[in-house]
Parts: sequence; structure tokens; C-alpha cells
Amino acid sequence: MHDILINWAPQETRVALIENGAIQELHIERALERGLVGNIYLGKVARVLPGMQSAFIDIGLERAAFLHVADLHTATYNPRATNDGTPPPPIEKQVFEGQTLTVQVVKDPIGTKGARLSTQISIAGRMLVFLPQDNHIGISQKIGSAEARDQLRARMLALVGKPEDGGGGGFILRTNAEEATDAELADDINYLRKTWAQIRQRALAQPAGTLLHQDLSLVERVLRDLATEATQSIRIDSKMQYDLLKAFGAVYTPTAVAKLEHYRGERPIFDLFGIEEEISRALARRVELKSGGYLIVDQTEALTTIDVNTGGFVGARNFDDTIFKTNLEAAQAIARQLRLRNLGGIIIVDFIDMVREDHQQAVLAEFRKQLSRDRTKTTVSGFTQLGLVEMTRKRTRESLAHMLCEPCPTCQGRGQVKTARSVCYDVLREILREARQFNPKEFRVVASASVVEMLLDEESSHLADLSAFIGKPISLSAEPTMNPEQYDIVLL
Repeated sequence: MHDILINWAPQETRVALIENGAIQELHIERALERGLVGNIYLGKVARVLPGMQSAFIDIGLERAAFLHVADLHTATYNPRATNDGTPPPPIEKQVFEGQTLTVQVVKDPIGTKGARLSTQISIAGRMLVFLPQDNHIGISQKIGSAEARDQLRARMLALVGKPEDGGGGGFILRTNAEEATDAELADDINYLRKTWAQIRQRALAQPAGTLLHQDLSLVERVLRDLATEATQSIRIDSKMQYDLLKAFGAVYTPTAVAKLEHYRGERPIFDLFGIEEEISRALARRVELKSGGYLIVDQTEALTTIDVNTGGFVGARNFDDTIFKTNLEAAQAIARQLRLRNLGGIIIVDFIDMVREDHQQAVLAEFRKQLSRDRTKTTVSGFTQLGLVEMTRKRTRESLAHMLCEPCPTCQGRGQVKTARSVCYDVLREILREARQFNPKEFRVVASASVVEMLLDEESSHLADLSAFIGKPISLSAEPTMNPEQYDIVLL
């Protein structure tokens, strides 16, 4: 069982999933960073460009958006269904200036370029993607065997119904639909068809340039994607958002509405479970374990490595048991950290080496058990010859560190800077290089305080020797705004 806490502010929404008093997942959405992809507009054709086989569409944004003929869906031409290389009819025969079209953004505006549009509409649900202009059932290639896909297709055909029975529209099953029940799939079909009916209704009543549908905000996605039978309560600290969410849930997710609560407490909602401290810890490289052991988490471009250490834990009867207990605790902590930090891609876990085979299998079984609670797809291999566990976790969105942080401007993401002594020697070499090329009256070194201090103290003899060797005075100037590796040689 779990609880969901929603901390809403106009600039940022944060959602925490709490299980057994500890935060398991954190979702963040910022108002300024919400893209336009997925939004559906009622657009007006501003210009048709036969030479480029494109049209500029006014959708109410600063710049007109761009529609290419390949993204144009008409009654006679469907790009999704036409895979035989048949060229589409010329754009000037399909659209005309002043015409209104229902369009969907497929690429955000970048720089001076407007948004890229398509008239092939698709609406994402919890487990399905709805294609209102198509009639086929598609299955994600990542779903198991061909047999499993055939079974899912047969179930979907029974649930979708025939167009004459009020059915119609095509669906693509996403990977997370593999384990879904008929009731869950039916709920998703119902939600998507209701959404499309509302879009069509608005398109008839609203003027061109109107936003007809926006992909759900994080607050709404809580009801669609996060709330399950295991959810005990959904607490939100904004009365306005609570009312909006209640109205949204009553139409689309009636089962989740009963769990909604408006939090009126004096303390900020995230302080209830110490979530702010947990977020700070989730950005740290080192994760402490209750037993005294610890994890070291390193994110690189290609993969994430997690190293398990016993630290100060010496509680068990013998060394083998100490290692085993640390690894068992680490297996639970790692599964939680993967969800909390939203780490994806290839992950290598270096558990402490275990001599006994049964200990290895027990740790692996515990790790797999903890990962089974993860809604994101994970695959775990056994121990390699080097005693490492290799696994993958599907990337669904940016990791917590990438969302909240940026590389350090001082070390450029290396995580370390040169020592003051190393920079001193760089400075001395640079002065010698400059002295061979130029003939100034004096060399002035502008550097950070720590470097200047070392040149005046421990490295003063080397500085004096260099000054005598080049026959020029060398003066020093400390610049408090410079980082430890920065320096400048000024020729006077």
C-alpha cells in the first residue's frame, strides 16, 4: 500500500509516492519547461508553399507552425497505412489558404523555427495510444512473444467493438499493457474515446488558433498513471487544484476520486515525511545504509555504477554474515534509489564479494523481488565472472539529477579540481613559455587566492628562481572571483 503527496505551486508541481513511511518515487514538472508536443490545436492555413510541399499554419503561437505533405492525413491518403512508397497527392490539391485543420504538434519550436505539425492525431492513455483516424490494433514490439501479442490483439478486438456498435478508432498497446486486465484496458479505451469526443466538440465550437487538447499536467497524470488499487490516499495542498482534480477524476478516473484529500495542515506537505531532506540525499553520491554500510552511486553518459561497501558495519557473528547482511540491505536500498533518482539505461551493481553460492542467490532473489515493485520495466542478469550484477531500467524521463542540477562550472562535471600546487606549476610553465615569445617589463600573475598564497609561501623559491632565470620581475594579484584552476598572465 502507498500514499501520494502532491505539492503544487504555479511554477512547479512535485509529486511524491510514499511507501512504509519512505519516499519511493519523485515526479517534478515545471511550468516553463512544459513543451507543446502532443498538444492538439484548431489551426488555420496561412500559406501553402507548393515548391516546398508544405503549409504554414496559424495555431495561435508567436510564429506560424509548419506542416509537410508527408504529415497530412486525408480521407484518401493515410501516411501511417501507406508504406509502399506511394507519393502523397500534392499539398496544393489537399489544403487551401483560410482552411481550418485539426493539427497536433510533433516537434517543439526551436530558435527561429516554428512548431512542426501533423494532422495524424494520436492521444496517449495509461496503457494505450488512441489513433482516432485509423482502425487497426497495433502491439508494441517489446511485448514478449508473437503468441502473447496475438492474445492481446484478440482481447483488444473484443473490447474495442465494431464501429457500428459505437466502436471505431485504432489503438496501439504500450509495453505496460502486457500485464493489464480487461477492466484496466476498458477504462483506458473509455477515457481516450471521451477525450477525443471532447476535442471534436471543441473543434466545432471554437475559433481557429484555439488549443483543443493539452497533454495532461503532472497533477492529472497522478490520477491516470500513478493511482492504483494499492493507493490509500492522494493528498494535495492546493484547494484550487484539488477542485480541478476532483472534476477531472469524476469524468475520467472515478475509482481514484474517493482517495483524494485536500491537505490543510500548517506544515508544508513535503515536511510530513522529511521529503526535502530525502531529495537532497537523492542528489548525493553517497547513500548511507542503516547498518553502517553505504552505497556509492556514479552516473556517467553510458551507464550508472553502484558500489556497495560495509563501512562501519561489524554487527554479524562472522565476516561472511556481515557481508551477506550488508548486501541484502543494499539490494532493498538500490531498488528504491533507482526509482527515486529515476536512473535508466545500463546499471552495474558491485555487491561486496560473497564466497557462498547460496548467499549470492539469496541477494539476487531479494534484488529481483524489490525491483518487481518498480512500474518501469527492468531486466536483471545474474552475477558475472567478476561478481557484478548487470541490469537495465527503461528510460522514461530525465533522471532527478539531470532535472534539478547542472554540471559544476568550476570542475565542468569532473567532480574534482586541480590542487593549488598543480596550478602553480602550470603558471610557472606558462610564464617561461611567454618569456620566450615576448619581452615585457614585468609579468603579472592573476589567479585565485589559494594559488597566489602558495606562490608567496611554499613555492616562493621556485618563483624567485624563474624570475632570475628570465631576468624579469613577476608580481602576483589575487582575484576572488576566479575558480581554483583559472589564472591569467598579464604582460606589463
